[in-house]
Amino acid sequence: MRILGIDPGLGNTGYGIIDDRDFSVIEAGVIKTKSNTPIQTRIKKIFDEISSIIAEHKPGVLVLEKIYSHYKHPTTAILMGHARAMACLVCGEFDIKLVNYPSTKIKKAVTGNGHASKYQVQRMVKDALKLKYLPAPVDVSDALAMAISYCLIEKRKV
Repeated sequence: MRILGIDPGLGNTGYGIIDDRDFSVIEAGVIKTKSNTPIQTRIKKIFDEISSIIAEHKPGVLVLEKIYSHYKHPTTAILMGHARAMACLVCGEFDIKLVNYPSTKIKKAVTGNGHASKYQVQRMVKDALKLKYLPAPVDVSDALAMAISYCLIEKRKV
């Protein structure tokens, strides 16, 4: 099965698709939108590009990080919520299973430490997927970590 991880952001939405049989990367990248573009144009671009990725690669599940908002930065969560909503909507459109994990659960599954740094996550993603280089930017490594965490968490349930 193919697993799609999405790290939603209004400016940069990272995505990564892996094959759960051999932990190989099918595709990974970033959907970028410009801050000076109207919000409806930005979220439509995110919707269209995620739809295109799903139509091409046909993942069986989409993994998102549960939204977290720090009281000092509520606007960040609201902006991320727009991109996250597009990922959820695409799941409904394509009838794909949607899974949400807290960031600490993703980090724990991938690194063994629920409070790992971004760099530690990048290193473990690189090792788990046998990549030559650290996946970059962090939006991509976070998305790949979400896909990996699904494999590790679901295998433990069996």
